[in-house]
Amino acid sequence: MKDLFWRPISVDSIDPACFPHVALYIKSGGNYVLYKDQERMFTENDQRRLENSFTEFLYVRSGDMEEVNGYLERNLTDMLAREDISGTAKGRILYQTSINFVMDVFESPELAANFERCRKLIRHMMQYVATEEHALEPLQSIVAHNFYIFAHSVQVTALNLLVHEKLFNVSADEMTDVGIGSLLHDFGMIFISDDILDKPDVLSEVEYYKVKQHPQKGYDFLENTGLFSEVALTIVLHHHERFDGNGYPDGIMGSDIPRSAQLSAICDVYSALTTERPYRKPSLPTEALGMMYAAARSGSFNSELFDGFAEIITTLKGVSNQERILLLTQKAPQDYAGETILKRPDPHYLGSF
Repeated sequence: MKDLFWRPISVDSIDPACFPHVALYIKSGGNYVLYKDQERMFTENDQRRLENSFTEFLYVRSGDMEEVNGYLERNLTDMLAREDISGTAKGRILYQTSINFVMDVFESPELAANFERCRKLIRHMMQYVATEEHALEPLQSIVAHNFYIFAHSVQVTALNLLVHEKLFNVSADEMTDVGIGSLLHDFGMIFISDDILDKPDVLSEVEYYKVKQHPQKGYDFLENTGLFSEVALTIVLHHHERFDGNGYPDGIMGSDIPRSAQLSAICDVYSALTTERPYRKPSLPTEALGMMYAAARSGSFNSELFDGFAEIITTLKGVSNQERILLLTQKAPQDYAGETILKRPDPHYLGSF
């Protein structure tokens, strides 16, 4: 992955009493403008000024992120417990901290072996999605301020944990494994060359073949560490399998695909469809569900699992049952974006291969 010089940080997460002495920047018109240098303290006046101007994120240089990440992860438990921070703000802090971890792993693969760091983040996310009524809402602003593939990994994790929590009686240990596998589901992308990842045109057959290897490569690397459970590893390996056997890398079908991997595939595609990209607008949740409903009925997804997923999403998004039924039973157009994601992805949809 190419070097990413600027990293967003939620203003909500900046505690004037203990935030590191690093330079902070504001993004303005595509440029990053110095807000404060590393010599000046970040004060409560700064916090109020940014809140009054509805500034949700500042930016730091990537070289300062090790120090910032240390601050965030040391203080995350306390920040999530504070009563003076709203649930939405806590979500922004938690999801951004998780994205920072994914970015670190993609840039330095050996950090994937830091199992305890990953496990702590997932435990926090499990608690958040189980107790916060609008757990997915903060993802909207987080996705808008981050590179797609990293934000996508965290969005899939939040969705998968939420759906498992609502649909199944899963132990805390298994839920942790589901979260870890989801967070690292696209880890194998680190083995794909930048020439392919950054290609603006449709992939050639050879390039497409290489991209389809990312689940196996990610699985092999993580399995060799000896740290990850079978539940987590099967999500990494099988999140592109399809219920009708038309997925990859193994082309397995039906109940041969582990349940958590089946749900990961559903969350993966939904995230891709509903995320804004430079070349297309995001689908509305009901539009994405309509596309996926058609795919489920044609065999791509387990219909029972998809129906449970759709019920949870529509409830969270405030869509009426009448609207949901109307939209989900409409015939999806033949040229919809979901067809590209499900069947023949191009480089624009790398996060959902």
